[in-house]
Amino acid sequence: MSERREIARDGAKAQKNSGRGRYQKGDAIDGGYLVDYKEYEKTFGISRQVWAKVCTDAIKSGKELEPAIKVILGPEGQHIRLAVISWEEFQRLRERDGRIDE
Repeated sequence: MSERREIARDGAKAQKNSGRGRYQKGDAIDGGYLVDYKEYEKTFGISRQVWAKVCTDAIKSGKELEPAIKVILGPEGQHIRLAVISWEEFQRLRERDGRIDE
């Protein structure tokens, strides 16, 4: 997988220089999310440092973007794709979709 191919698969807008520039942080913008793509064959660990960087990049973008990490696990052709978002964002999505049990 190439990051560029995965971004195109999502219909997201790639950031120039994969976020290394001063203003275009993160790997891509997908809707209201600044997405950082991570691909690993077997495992990927989430740490406070990894999450803090994605959050900082979303803030530095100068737009009101939510941070997200897209994790792609497994070999080519057998990928498992996961989204990592904050619990608060998950709750907002549930409320918006009317999926809150009362």
